[in-house]
Amino acid sequence: MELIRFLFARSRRVFIFTVIFGCLSGITNAGMLAIVNAALFRRHADPRALLFVFIALCVLAPLTRVISELLLTRLGQNAIFALRTELARQVLRVPLQKIEEAGTHRILSVLTDDIPILTGMISSVPVLFINIGVVTSCLVYMGWLKWKLLLALLGVIVLGIATYQLAVLRATPYFKRARASENDLQKHFQGLIHGVKELKLHQRRREDFLAKVLSAAASLFRTEVISGFRIYSIAASWGQLLVFVVIGVSVFGLRGTLAAGEGVLTGFILALLFLMTPLQVIMNAAPALARARTALKNIEDLGLKLTQSAVVEETGSAAVGESGIAPVRVELKGVTYTYRHEDSADSFTLGPLDLTVENGELLFITGGNGSGKTTLAKVLVGLYTSESGEIRCNGELITEKNCDSYRQLFSAIFSDFFLFESLLGFEEGANLEDEARKHLTRLRLEHKVRVQNGAFSTVELSQGQRKRLALLICCLENRPILFFDEWAADQDPVFKEIFYFSILPELKAQGKTVIVISHDDRYYAVADRIVHLEAGQVSAGTPGLLSATART
Repeated sequence: MELIRFLFARSRRVFIFTVIFGCLSGITNAGMLAIVNAALFRRHADPRALLFVFIALCVLAPLTRVISELLLTRLGQNAIFALRTELARQVLRVPLQKIEEAGTHRILSVLTDDIPILTGMISSVPVLFINIGVVTSCLVYMGWLKWKLLLALLGVIVLGIATYQLAVLRATPYFKRARASENDLQKHFQGLIHGVKELKLHQRRREDFLAKVLSAAASLFRTEVISGFRIYSIAASWGQLLVFVVIGVSVFGLRGTLAAGEGVLTGFILALLFLMTPLQVIMNAAPALARARTALKNIEDLGLKLTQSAVVEETGSAAVGESGIAPVRVELKGVTYTYRHEDSADSFTLGPLDLTVENGELLFITGGNGSGKTTLAKVLVGLYTSESGEIRCNGELITEKNCDSYRQLFSAIFSDFFLFESLLGFEEGANLEDEARKHLTRLRLEHKVRVQNGAFSTVELSQGQRKRLALLICCLENRPILFFDEWAADQDPVFKEIFYFSILPELKAQGKTVIVISHDDRYYAVADRIVHLEAGQVSAGTPGLLSATART
């Protein structure tokens, strides 16, 4: 029903017309059966009239079917387009912490497995509707021929549907487990790609990974899918057997009892045989519908909704959202945040913290691995929502309504950053390429990368060089606050000095606020202030050097 509501929401008028033409297609098919049956048993005084009606139905049957298929195909493809784009927008609206808790493999499974299942189901809807129309029209014709026979048939159909529903209930858990194993497969494929060097260097590890990890998950998926489809296949064969029973009983058992003439009985059986193919198509759609329901459940588990249109996030006041270099002062008061690890009950709590980032200062955040530096940074830039406390920008409280606007104040390069090939998000007509070329020279990449047609000629570079391209984009964005998460860790000694002694002071001189996570203690003197974290708390230190306090 969710898929039907989704299709109906795309275009009510087109949906209604497709249903109408689908029904017409079914009526014309049933009408042809009636004409053929009447002609065979000469139940009409004027054979030529039957011929003209037959010719008209021969034209109408394919015509209405084609119109219905074209309308439903157009509706379905528009729905698939909307499904992909709207779910992509909704993914961008899901809180970052929820995405990280779910894990990249689950997000990828939804995008690469669940969405194709839904699009495949939507693509099959045209054929499904037409066959439903054929079945309905044939049942009406059969009722017109002999309503008692139809009642008997409907009783058998009800029995078949009940049996099939039991099969659906039995088979659905298999498909759910198969889908869960796809999440594991996605994770293992990521391990295969990202760990290929380690696997190549260790034969025993490689064999164990293939046999005990990857093959085990793939085997589980195969077993569950086969078991689910086996149940559906048995149920479908049972339904077909019931139809044959009805035919046998009608011909050999009830022929005299119901006082049905040769023409009536033959027409009824012809219609029943004609029904078998569309009924088979409808029944065969059940496994796809079950998988589609599981896909919908997986999508909703990520906080997404098929029938909910994604909207642009609301923005706050101009004071928070204005671009360019304007005085910006950010305050954290009593802020806490708990980070929960993927697939683990372990958690890490940051804070409570008080911290003020003054306009135009160069602030270093230091601390050991796992001390909470990156978590603090994500809270600070608005990617994580604090569980308690408050964040203010120029005195204005940051809430859910103006948080997206607040995030536009920051340009950030995290350690797990992604580098887009195209220069996205800049105004058309801006002199981007000339500015980008100047920065390429400044960053010593002019011989490696060119900027043309609003894109980099390549991003297949070393990690250090890719970080320089990310820095170039930050400079082009020209936002008031810049954040760097261990940016210099992948730079050679020469460029590391350029970053700390040249680039950072230049950014500060431009009036920008710069926040740097760093382990390079030999460059700490560059900073105006240093905040040192230990286990999610600001540690005690030299007065004047550590100027954030932890509430107790």
